[in-house]
Amino acid sequence: MTGQPYAVRFSSPAAKILDTLPEHVEDTVWDVLDAAARDPWGFRQFNVHDSEGEDVRHASVGQLSLTYWVNRPLRRLSVLTITWLG
Repeated sequence: MTGQPYAVRFSSPAAKILDTLPEHVEDTVWDVLDAAARDPWGFRQFNVHDSEGEDVRHASVGQLSLTYWVNRPLRRLSVLTITWLG
């Protein structure tokens, strides 16, 4: 990818979850999103059997999982879900 990183936006449910996470987990969320913003397709596709869903991605690190949608025209990542098994 060239140019500026994608901006990150949170869905309302994801923002509520982010507010409840311990600080070290929130830091990890931002680290993962920083990597995703620089290379949105660097994480695997959420459903590889969906030929039209290549812009919905799933990033997992340890007990943390994020699902985000790549909005190409607006150059944004929309975080749909955050799951932390801690």
